[in-house]
Amino acid sequence: MFTVLFLVLSFSAVSQTEKLKKIRVEYSGFVDSDSLRGPGVSVFTRDNTQQVHFTHEGINLWCDQAVYYEKEDFIEAYSNVVMKQGDTITMSAKYSEYSGKTQLAYASGDVVLTEPQSVLTTDKLHFDRIKQQAFYQTKGKVVRDTSGTITSQIGRYYMDSKKYQFVQDVVLVNPQYTLNTEHLDFYTETGHAYLYGPTTIVGESNTIYAERGFYDTNNDTGYFVKNSKIDYENRVFEGDSMYFDRKISFASATNNITVTDTINNSVARGHYAEIWRAKDSVFITKRALAITVQEKDSIYMHSDILMVTGKPEHRITRAYYNAKIFKSDLSGKADSIHADHKSGLTQLINLARFSSTEAFTVKRRPILWNLGNQMTGDTIHLISNPKTEQLDSLLVFENAFLISKDTLDAGYNQIKGQRLIGLFKDNDLYNVDIIKNAEVINYSRDDNQDLIGINKSKSGKINLKIEDEFKIITLIDQVDGDIWPESQFPENARKLRGFDWREEERPKSVEDLFKDDPPLVLPVIKGLDDYIPQEEFFDDALLQRVEDAKPKDAQKDDEQKASRTIPKEVIKKADSSKVNTLQKPRKKDN
Repeated sequence: MFTVLFLVLSFSAVSQTEKLKKIRVEYSGFVDSDSLRGPGVSVFTRDNTQQVHFTHEGINLWCDQAVYYEKEDFIEAYSNVVMKQGDTITMSAKYSEYSGKTQLAYASGDVVLTEPQSVLTTDKLHFDRIKQQAFYQTKGKVVRDTSGTITSQIGRYYMDSKKYQFVQDVVLVNPQYTLNTEHLDFYTETGHAYLYGPTTIVGESNTIYAERGFYDTNNDTGYFVKNSKIDYENRVFEGDSMYFDRKISFASATNNITVTDTINNSVARGHYAEIWRAKDSVFITKRALAITVQEKDSIYMHSDILMVTGKPEHRITRAYYNAKIFKSDLSGKADSIHADHKSGLTQLINLARFSSTEAFTVKRRPILWNLGNQMTGDTIHLISNPKTEQLDSLLVFENAFLISKDTLDAGYNQIKGQRLIGLFKDNDLYNVDIIKNAEVINYSRDDNQDLIGINKSKSGKINLKIEDEFKIITLIDQVDGDIWPESQFPENARKLRGFDWREEERPKSVEDLFKDDPPLVLPVIKGLDDYIPQEEFFDDALLQRVEDAKPKDAQKDDEQKASRTIPKEVIKKADSSKVNTLQKPRKKDN
């Protein structure tokens, strides 16, 4: 019976030992007991050959001197402390504590945590082996070769997912840029960074701002949402969703795009855009609109596609397909419009499409409207003075046709010819020359606006001077023509060949520029998931683990001693019986 009882007690002791898996002493040069610290307290000191060495559950700890509390299974390690977990995690410090019961560690003094992809340095570090997490709140720095250096006031490293979570005053310094934010999740294996809160990324030639985003630090690419903006020194690029590639100086954006040219005082808008900074090129589509901001009267240009190219001192805007321009005293329409902002030359280029499928329909040529005048031709050049912002002249090449309504709506005044040269004064067309094969139909009126007759003539050249409501027509090298009483002038002769009155197409407001566009359907931007606040490192489960590991007869440490292991704010929130994280009688702090 005694033998059986001995075997049961022995088995129970072995099971308890296996359950506790106490810290094991692998090597020590010198061992002394320390009765001042209490019973079961030993001091281990290195010799000339090697450091003191402990192991516990796959962790190795080396130091020059250690105090071991056998009852609490707890170590205080001093001087040149090194702690290794497996082959991947190494921590060094001047001082460290480790509990075999709670598997919590604490280090202070030049703490360095090294893993395969990064190196963390801080002044104080907490390490939970159960959670596989490291935590600091006294400012830390992480260095990763390809990503640069990251500093923050608070940080946590999740070893299983190879993720750092940086909070408060986060700064990432890279040779190419500096990133500032309030919250950054960083994955060491991939170099992926997730940004939450107001963030700026300042590079040599651009500054990025966003309130939520993603950045690939290995490939220098980013994706930004929520108030995202890129400042390219002379251009500001904004949009709901933005993509950025630093290596090729490229950025694109989707939905509610604005590109502001701060040098040339112009703005481009749309719902999809691309910027190639190295090529000084901007591409915009989906309700694309270019605005040349002027003091008195801005110019608006709309088309299916807008391209703005050239250096800041020589920008060129190209509008393709269904292109239109509008300002208060001038509007136009063409297949494509090219505007050279340095020279002031705007070109309206020939439409290749027709108004219908009929065989003899009128060709949809480029068109300009100025006050009551409609001008068409195969190609139209409009020249303005960039400094004074005033219209200067007008050139219509091939099939020039000028139409205006008679003042009392009796019919249409018309002049056509091979070419047209027009001059402006105060943005009003006042002189027109029609050159070669010129024809005219004009409703002539006296000072009382009574109709004198209808003039229909042909000549080599026609000059038209417009003064208020009066028009003076001079026929040069007249071939034939006459003035007819209205009653004797046939209805079928009142329009010159090629007549095409297109008033219904005329944009009369900025909104009219979009009236022919199909319905706009914008993509839904999902973006990044909402920010999930960082959970407490010193949570209830950790504190309960500490409480459960406490010896039944252990004395409570006072708050001052416990504060070396758990921050004071945690002590204030936790019950005083749960704050002795490492479970040992502590000597008075030096």
